[in-house]
Amino acid sequence: MAESVAIETPSGKAAADENFPVGSWLLPARLRPHVATFYAYARAIDDIADNPDLEPADKVARLDGFARAVSGADTADPAFRKAHEIRRSLAETGVPHRHCVDLTRAFKQDAVKSRYDDWNDLMGYCNLSAAPVGRYLVDLHGESAAAYPASDALCNALQVLNHLQDCGDDYKALDRVYLPRDWMAEAGTGVEALGESRSGTALRRVLDRCLDAADGLLELADTLPGRLRNLRFAMEAAVIVAIAHRLGVELRRRDPLAERVELTKAQFAACGARGIGRALFRRRRQDTSNGNG
Repeated sequence: MAESVAIETPSGKAAADENFPVGSWLLPARLRPHVATFYAYARAIDDIADNPDLEPADKVARLDGFARAVSGADTADPAFRKAHEIRRSLAETGVPHRHCVDLTRAFKQDAVKSRYDDWNDLMGYCNLSAAPVGRYLVDLHGESAAAYPASDALCNALQVLNHLQDCGDDYKALDRVYLPRDWMAEAGTGVEALGESRSGTALRRVLDRCLDAADGLLELADTLPGRLRNLRFAMEAAVIVAIAHRLGVELRRRDPLAERVELTKAQFAACGARGIGRALFRRRRQDTSNGNG
């Protein structure tokens, strides 16, 4: 354990701190331990990337070690215990290791890159840092890769929403800015605006433009539950879609520089009920149209 801590730099964050349910009771019970193992791996490498006390080269070296361990190039070093655990989980479930390796690529990028030129540049990052999570779950449930585009859209939208939640803290603590530079320039503001205690008019325009783009992603994400055969997975996806929509609404009406914008327990519960209800109604309608009702 001591050797693992020498490589890992735990932040104290856990699944309960995420914007979305991680391996909730909605998922099949036999798969939840695998989801927990995947999350533990992702949390460990994310914490390395976000550690302000590590030099970029040190972060990259540690993340390369995780990539070697999860892909099987190194199967013995106990410092990468969480990578060995997810590698064994992947072998058991038949899920490829590329999703885990893509996450290390994203976090190595975090170690050396702190600005994004435009929306496409940001989406390139999200395709490595967020989309692999959804693709892992799609593969874990034995779903078709045809669900990837809608899953990618949902995960990338959630990533953008998380960036907006944390835009001030990311800038102040890590000098990291995920707002597209061209949009900031067009609005007539710079990254220093993220150091203020409240969003000015120009920065608010950038935040809203990011939310507009996230809404575009959510239009495709809305189709994800209907693309999934597994009802439990479809319900989980529908709940997460509902959470994403609600969080977007909150970020439009509240200022992430002035306060921590997050959903209340009541809002989470409402999203859960709405998502489950919609998934069940959609499945019932599908069964009826197929002559199974």
